[in-house]
Amino acid sequence: MRNGPDKTVFTTGEVAQICNVSQQTIIRCFDNGRLRGYRVPGSRFRRIPLDALRVFMRENNIPLDALETGKRRVLIVDDDPHIIDMMRDLLERDGRFEVRTAGSGYDAGIQTEQFRPDLILLDYKLPDVNGNVVCKRIRSNPDYQHMRIVLVSGVADPDEVKQLIEAGADEFIRKPFAVDKLIQRVGELLELVPV
Repeated sequence: MRNGPDKTVFTTGEVAQICNVSQQTIIRCFDNGRLRGYRVPGSRFRRIPLDALRVFMRENNIPLDALETGKRRVLIVDDDPHIIDMMRDLLERDGRFEVRTAGSGYDAGIQTEQFRPDLILLDYKLPDVNGNVVCKRIRSNPDYQHMRIVLVSGVADPDEVKQLIEAGADEFIRKPFAVDKLIQRVGELLELVPV
């Protein structure tokens, strides 16, 4: 779990992880009064009480799920419903993840904004746009810099794979893939303890 169930005060770094935005964004929100909290006496450290964090998350339409359950949010983006169903089933059965899905780059953009995933499993070939375009859009938004992106594709050309990594993907996994290895890699990228 990211946060213990009894945690009542958070650092700006912890809040950044929970809200899936940069720490600088949280510090700015704190400093301009949008996020309530206090400074540790005699230091520059800021602390955010749980109640203030909940208010901030509600005001900014950030899902409270990660705060309440400790589960990490994964967005699966693929136009193949069989792959979506298989990945969703495996990740949900693992117990450490909350999963949402999208079937196009457009849907991925909406889900990224609303769901604020910790990690996106992104198919390279989507019906409306290639995965590298989605990657670049996500990487261009400073509030999304902590999101991990795993591109999944049958692409075999090393130059294309290199371009995908340069577009901002953290990892490239070739289809067909070993399911246990995919889940293991997702866990590693999210720094989760293996189950």
